[in-house]
Amino acid sequence: MTRTISILGATGSVGEQTLDLVRRNRDDWRVVALTANCQVATLAAAAREFGAEIAVVADESCLADLREALAGSGIEAAAGRTALCEAAARPVDLTVAAIVGCAGLGPTMAAIEQGGTIALANKEALVSAGEVMTAAVSRHGATLLPVDSEHNAIFQCLQGGRFEDVRSITLTASGGPLRLVEDLSEVTPEQAIAHPNWDMGAKISVDSATMFNKGLELIEAHHLFPVGLERIRIVVHPQSVIHSMVEYRDGSTLAQLGPSDMRVPIASCLAWPARMDTPMAPLDLAAIGELSFFAPDEKRFPATRLAREAAEAGGAAPAVLNAANEIAVEAFLKRKIAFSRIAVLVERVLADGNHPDAPRSLSDVLMVDEASRRRATEMLELA
Repeated sequence: MTRTISILGATGSVGEQTLDLVRRNRDDWRVVALTANCQVATLAAAAREFGAEIAVVADESCLADLREALAGSGIEAAAGRTALCEAAARPVDLTVAAIVGCAGLGPTMAAIEQGGTIALANKEALVSAGEVMTAAVSRHGATLLPVDSEHNAIFQCLQGGRFEDVRSITLTASGGPLRLVEDLSEVTPEQAIAHPNWDMGAKISVDSATMFNKGLELIEAHHLFPVGLERIRIVVHPQSVIHSMVEYRDGSTLAQLGPSDMRVPIASCLAWPARMDTPMAPLDLAAIGELSFFAPDEKRFPATRLAREAAEAGGAAPAVLNAANEIAVEAFLKRKIAFSRIAVLVERVLADGNHPDAPRSLSDVLMVDEASRRRATEMLELA
């Protein structure tokens, strides 16, 4: 039976890998909406290939180019934040929410409000608006499926289990490309982006290098799997074979293993509650040889400590942390600050103390995000 799908962030890493799986299973899917920031050529090509109903660019200045690229196809073209949310609100069987950063919050909420199933690859949205988003999921009868490899692994390990039986949840972290680099002050964007295991976008790759990715995932896990922050742990696992683990009160620990390829957790969401074929080779543990684990070094990589403190503080703190990190990463990628200053800036913004009240709605979250970005930018200019 053919199912309908919309992909928000179709030209990014997760979006392209989702389309690869859809391409391999064409008879199972009908594409409704595809969105991108302003990657017109790539978006238009995908929309034409899959016969999408609508293609949307976030950047309104790209609309004329998109219309030209889609001329004669019968595919609707639109642009801007409102158009993104309207496209996300179209009823479909599955929405893949893969817009990076807080920019994906509005469209993801629009998808939730239409009450469908959302495969969530945008951790920043849940970090910034955890209580608001989970309340909306409950209110509208939507279903959230985690796409992040770690959260998808936890989701799989919890199948048939109960939260009250969980003793702990362990998020695994690769440690990124800089785990063994002594002098972090001289790290270049090229070094930070060169992840040893995963093929990801620039922002997520830098987050992996700083360990902010794992910090954000800690907060995300806190909202997705309400077992208590004190029961959510992080361990560095350089091989990226075990993607996360769940320990139960009887002493049993379930782990999800797989190759370092996002098509595996994406496929889990596309086929849920069933399974589907992927092009991945079977896991060869004998060839891998050994699996190793280390405690995070929070002195050199303080991101996980900052994220846990923000989660414990609650209220607006997680949104502040996320916004400050996005500004800091952007500045680093533009070579305006050193790699080692990313966490410093985030900690300074968090410690500023002049934060808005806890957000109670989407507009509140966006106000916190805007104010925190402004404060982080001011601090950058004063540095």
